[in-house]
Amino acid sequence: MRIISGTYKRRKIVAPKNLPVRPTTDMAKESLFNILNNSYYFEDISVLDLFAGTGNISYEFASRGTTNIISVDENFNCIKFINKTAEAFEMPIQTIKSDVFKFLEKAKIQSDIIFADPPYNFTTEQFLAISDLIFNNNLLFDNGVLIIEHSKHTDLSNHIYFDYSKSYGGNTFSFFKFTKK
Repeated sequence: MRIISGTYKRRKIVAPKNLPVRPTTDMAKESLFNILNNSYYFEDISVLDLFAGTGNISYEFASRGTTNIISVDENFNCIKFINKTAEAFEMPIQTIKSDVFKFLEKAKIQSDIIFADPPYNFTTEQFLAISDLIFNNNLLFDNGVLIIEHSKHTDLSNHIYFDYSKSYGGNTFSFFKFTKK
């Protein structure tokens, strides 16, 4: 994987083979950040990266100037790899080793962007439980966005806060925003 833009543009990051991850493809990641670039000043936002895996998304935000990044994953080796990489690049990424659902149930923080990349084999109900926990626990700032990455075969458009989705190859990003109806 590589960092697409910012301070660490073109830097390659090689994750250990034994991590149970499926990193977001460079094409999909570049498209996602092109969308976000039109709405956010990366230096001014806070990011919560759920099911962080290799830290791919967190590194991209850090490279673009975001200084308030929290990466959550339940796998110790993933957290260890993110910490090691963030330290090597002097990136301001805080890690939390936790089951994401348990973390969301107890979290008291708010973020501008929450990115979740759970396993693609989750059921639709599991994907939607992520958004329910985030919105029910008020974890987004006003005008914040939740982005869930999932397979193109998963449809999350029935959720009350679903805004839109974009697909890139087999990857789909569903965007959720709190809107007063």
